Amino acid sequence: MPALDGYSLGGFFYDSGRPERPSRVALVHCGVGIRAIRYRRFASYLAAAGIPTLLYDYRGIGASRPRSLRGFRAGVEDWAEHDCGGAVAWLRARYPDAEMLAIAHSFGALLVGGAPNSNEQDRLVLVAGHTGYYRDYHPRYRVPMTAVWHALMPAVTLLLGYFPARHLGLGEDIPAKVALQWASRRSPDLRPGDSEPRTARLQAMLDRSAALQRPALIVSVSDDAFATEGGVKRLLSYYPRLFPLERISYTPADAGTRRIGHFGFFGRSAGATLWPRLLAQLEPSPS
Repeated sequence: MPALDGYSLGGFFYDSGRPERPSRVALVHCGVGIRAIRYRRFASYLAAAGIPTLLYDYRGIGASRPRSLRGFRAGVEDWAEHDCGGAVAWLRARYPDAEMLAIAHSFGALLVGGAPNSNEQDRLVLVAGHTGYYRDYHPRYRVPMTAVWHALMPAVTLLLGYFPARHLGLGEDIPAKVALQWASRRSPDLRPGDSEPRTARLQAMLDRSAALQRPALIVSVSDDAFATEGGVKRLLSYYPRLFPLERISYTPADAGTRRIGHFGFFGRSAGATLWPRLLAQLEPSPS
């Protein structure tokens, strides 16, 4: 599918297989360094429930990766403005009358509002959302996470021209600009005045998020080391006009498993129990 600037994105579409036109469709916005295909079980579940679902990779990741990441330029503003926007446009063109659920995971919860057509998405579901600020990490993991993301990542990225996360067991390789943007985050505020100068496109991304008026469901996990309560509150500060705003929190006990963490909501173990509960939460209230 084309991004809004014409870049070719790779994606995966899960059709419901039902003859009638669906009343709802879903678009999944990935976290940073997570391939879209990792959400395939969740997408298959939604499709089986009658909700056609689109997965896509940001440029530089998974099915949208070029032959080489060295010298490949892609920043978070490209992911939000062009890639999120292209996926929204692709799905809306095929289902012009369906309610579109925007299901965003991790840092994707910040990107999802930054597309110029973000208001084409009728409802946001922000799962384990955060903004990448290191002081919001769980205290137990703050030092090792800070060492990896804010010391190791920029050093290796500057040396190689991209961050080889896959070789380090840290997810998918990340384009240099995205890696350095993440690593440079030192203050709690992403707006102008942060230690990294804001470009006009980054500011426009934040402005679109701030203007977005949509109902939203915030999904948190009690043992998530990234999207802590502080991290979720910081994320929501960039979406002041979401309404009505609902919140739901899950524990490992809710899923019948020992651990969910930052990624486990979309895994098979937790999903078998939690996905039906999420769908029930998204059903319209009886009149």
